[in-house]
Amino acid sequence: QVQLGESGGGLVQTGGSLRLSCATEGVIFNTYTIGWFRQAPGKEREFVLAQSWSGGVPLTADTADSVKGRFLISRDNSKNTVYLQMNSLKPEDTAVYYCAARGGYDRAWSSSASGYNYWGQGTQVTVSS
Repeated sequence: QVQLGESGGGLVQTGGSLRLSCATEGVIFNTYTIGWFRQAPGKEREFVLAQSWSGGVPLTADTADSVKGRFLISRDNSKNTVYLQMNSLKPEDTAVYYCAARGGYDRAWSSSASGYNYWGQGTQVTVSS
């Protein structure tokens, strides 16, 4: 069974950085996609970034325009953990951040919350102005 757990959220000032972690357990697919989404109060869940891997090799990455050049995704295979590095943070980045997983990759669903089968519990990120 796939289990995901986010950590690393917190309070940061505008222009600061945070690194979120998504610990993954039970992800046995040879090809799979990890997506990061966020949800601010009163808003729908929003796509941030997605990265697919096959046999441990990174494949396609998709990035929301709102975070391009500021957010990066990476993975530590030895720790079964995927990271979201967030730089140059803005108050509008304030949200609960979620990681999600699904076997395979298809651009048709990689940026859609409904495309993912497995979700973590979320971690709060607050950017003060």
